[in-house]
Amino acid sequence: MNSSQSPTRAAILGDYPPRKCGIATFTRDLRGALNSNHSGWECPVVTVTEPGSSYHYPSEVRFEIAEPEASGYERAADFLNLSHADVLCLQHEFGIFGGPAGGHITNLLHRARMPVVTTLHTVLAHPTGEQRRSFSELIECSSKLVVMTNHGAEMLRDIHGVSEEKISVIPHGIPDIPFTDPNFYKDHFGVAGRPVLLTFGLLSPGKGVEYAIRALPEIVQEHPDVIYIVLGATHPNLVRQNGESHRESLEQLARDLGVERNVMFVNRYVENAELCEFIGAADIYLTPYLNESQITSGTLAYCFGAGKAVVSTPYWHAAELLSDDRGVLVPFRDAKAIATGVLELFSNEARRHAMRKQAYLMGREMVWSEVALNYAKVFDEARQGFQARGRRLPPKSSVFGKSESLQSFRFSHLRRMSDSTGIFQHAIYSVPWFEHGYCTDDNARGLLLTVMLEQLDECDDSIASIQSSSAAFLQFAFCPESGRFKNFMSFDRQWMETMGSEDSHARAIWALGAVVGRTRVGGLRAWAASLLEQALPVVEGFTSPRAWAFVILGLHEYFRSLHGDLHAHRRRDELAGRLVTLFRRNASPQWPWCEDIATYDNPRIAQALILAGRFTGDEDMKNIGLSGLEWLMDRQIGMDGCFRPIGSNGFWKRGEDAALHDQQPLEAAAAVSACIEAFNATGDPIWKISAKRAFEWFLGRNDLRLPLYDPSTGGCFDGLHDNRVNQNQGAESTLSFLLALAEMRSFSKLNT
Repeated sequence: MNSSQSPTRAAILGDYPPRKCGIATFTRDLRGALNSNHSGWECPVVTVTEPGSSYHYPSEVRFEIAEPEASGYERAADFLNLSHADVLCLQHEFGIFGGPAGGHITNLLHRARMPVVTTLHTVLAHPTGEQRRSFSELIECSSKLVVMTNHGAEMLRDIHGVSEEKISVIPHGIPDIPFTDPNFYKDHFGVAGRPVLLTFGLLSPGKGVEYAIRALPEIVQEHPDVIYIVLGATHPNLVRQNGESHRESLEQLARDLGVERNVMFVNRYVENAELCEFIGAADIYLTPYLNESQITSGTLAYCFGAGKAVVSTPYWHAAELLSDDRGVLVPFRDAKAIATGVLELFSNEARRHAMRKQAYLMGREMVWSEVALNYAKVFDEARQGFQARGRRLPPKSSVFGKSESLQSFRFSHLRRMSDSTGIFQHAIYSVPWFEHGYCTDDNARGLLLTVMLEQLDECDDSIASIQSSSAAFLQFAFCPESGRFKNFMSFDRQWMETMGSEDSHARAIWALGAVVGRTRVGGLRAWAASLLEQALPVVEGFTSPRAWAFVILGLHEYFRSLHGDLHAHRRRDELAGRLVTLFRRNASPQWPWCEDIATYDNPRIAQALILAGRFTGDEDMKNIGLSGLEWLMDRQIGMDGCFRPIGSNGFWKRGEDAALHDQQPLEAAAAVSACIEAFNATGDPIWKISAKRAFEWFLGRNDLRLPLYDPSTGGCFDGLHDNRVNQNQGAESTLSFLLALAEMRSFSKLNT
């Protein structure tokens, strides 16, 4: 295979450890093999969690779907599309996905914009009507179908009408266990010198273990010290429904037959290393399954490939794998036949060892490294076919809504402050001040504004242009080597620093999160998701509480569409936890704040905690944010009850008076957002009033009774001094007003 044609990212969807089931183990082992064989590949995992369960998934699990939640599958599709996966490798089994006959998974597949390679762990010979409909959709959405036996391929062709070229047969992967004498491992389990029979896997009635136990009295007559190891925990679903009644019935059966000393129940789920030792100790592996229609058995594959002699009922997988005297097949539900098969193998060592050798040699094709190469070939075929055939994608929405004269928004000054490079930082009066160039902070704010306007259908072509240039500016500002954004750029497009501030970096993440969460433009979302993923890791080393808050706000924007991203959830939880720790360490009843000085953008810190606490269910976190915001708003009240933000001319140090002057538009915009979030979290109308009061600061309800917003230009003045308004209309101020207006308009639409 031409490596240049291989996909570089194969996303895998299936159950995943620590969930205890065969699909989870298979998914983990397949991913590990793909990573080992193709070190350049990335294999993010999307997993499904059953109702009532919660797992601490490892870092490779990037997105979690709640099994019954239909919308979760659609969000997972969006995540996969934005992750630039070249191929989706789906592990399919009836019963692990939500909806009728597991049909929710097709919601994801219809939205996925990549070839789908589906591994079928079950193929039904007699599906119900609902199962057939769901399975037919699954087949239609899949570029390739992988089955593990030739019989499975025949069923796909003959029963389900699948074309030959769509089917690939790849055996169930197995660990590469050395061919050893069973006596090497027996002393590990206290069975040295004894003949060992083994059955392993999650215990349930369909495994037929009772028939193996009923065979023991006859086997014990010739081999009194034989030991039958039944390895594995009871299936979790069975435990939930009936407790351990099935295991207890098997134990009682052994006692009734007088063979309790010949049966060892190991009631736990073992990891691969220990499992290989149990398999190594076995002389004969028993699979007395009761259902012919089992098309795949991972336990059989493991033991066969390890070179074990096998006695099995003729379910489909066993009948195929053990043909040509590679094992012993016995009738279903026939304890006598099981005993006969075991005794014959014990008495005929030559046959048993020939069987072992034949199985082991054939098993070399089943080790995970070989299986991974076969999957890689199928992935490449699927991708090439997908590219050649194409796939009809959902129609793209137009970039913006209808173009019409805007009644409440005026963008003339914002347009004046922008060019093809980005948004200028400063203005002298209403004239762009080229001398000060551009910055990441303002272009991030500009990008955030454009996607908010898009949702409000308040856009025109000029806003589309600003969106494009702001996004391009952030892309240019990002340095892949350091993982950081630069901030300040001169008018002649020369960077004035090698690395920007933590706050500017975090604002960029905030804007990128909003693009992913709000915009309807697929290409822009994909770009933002990719850049956000690259920019997020360095945040771990940040020390600025405001940067932490901005990142939290950005991740919650991202969660509007992708709230199953576990990496993002972990980062949000970590940063919110840091803020809580700061509050607990620093706050007092008189000063319920996280620092010894309240500087700029203070409400954003409270807003981040309220938001994170609200959506994680952490009431303590939410209440810390609410208390901090209430304290801020109570102390930011000026003449006649107007909003009076902390002045930037000295800020507010603990134990001193707050600065009154150089009140900044940035603070009013932050207060509007934080109060709206407080209302969303509590429903308390006082927060509506507070948000409105903060917004009216722009319109003249302030200490000087002078408006900061200039309707003649569409700009906003840079601040309120002790006796006048700062007449310059810079980008930060204008963007702050427009962002606050967008917040108020959106809030009004939702609450009228």
